Amino acid sequence: MKNALVIGLLVVLGGCVSQPCDQPGSDSACRAERLLYQNDLLQAKILISIGDEDGYELAEALLERSARLDDRGETEFYQALLLIRQGPQAEQVLHLLEQARAKGHPHAVALLYKIYQDPYLLNERNAVKAEQYRQAYAGLDVAQSGYPSFDKALELVSQLVEPPPPIPERDDPCANRCL
Repeated sequence: MKNALVIGLLVVLGGCVSQPCDQPGSDSACRAERLLYQNDLLQAKILISIGDEDGYELAEALLERSARLDDRGETEFYQALLLIRQGPQAEQVLHLLEQARAKGHPHAVALLYKIYQDPYLLNERNAVKAEQYRQAYAGLDVAQSGYPSFDKALELVSQLVEPPPPIPERDDPCANRCL
């Protein structure tokens, strides 16, 4: 009975805390802070994914700023990807991915599997550890709902860690016309 009361109280309090931030049109500072967090995270993801080294400093700053509100491990996951882009620093990458995994981030678990299965960033394969991450993924809420499947998550992280194609030289739209 006591546990049910505590759980009920947490649900009620959680609902009170999260509703103003999650409802569109809210004028609250909480909603503005949540929107800025989402924007920072999206910008950082884009900067990391396109692989433009000039944007890495900004991506790092955006991730640091958004980390305070992240409870799902996204900032740690993308900080790990940023480190991979800047030059693999296996120990730091593994630490960040473990933090993201502890928060239940499915792509962090899939990337940890890849690191130990392939091996990626490491010198030796560790099939036992890789299997532990595969099983850990199966226990995640998203895996139990079926989206993303482990294979899809693994495919996505494999694409994310591949070096992006070079950014083509951008033509100046005003060249020869704006003078």
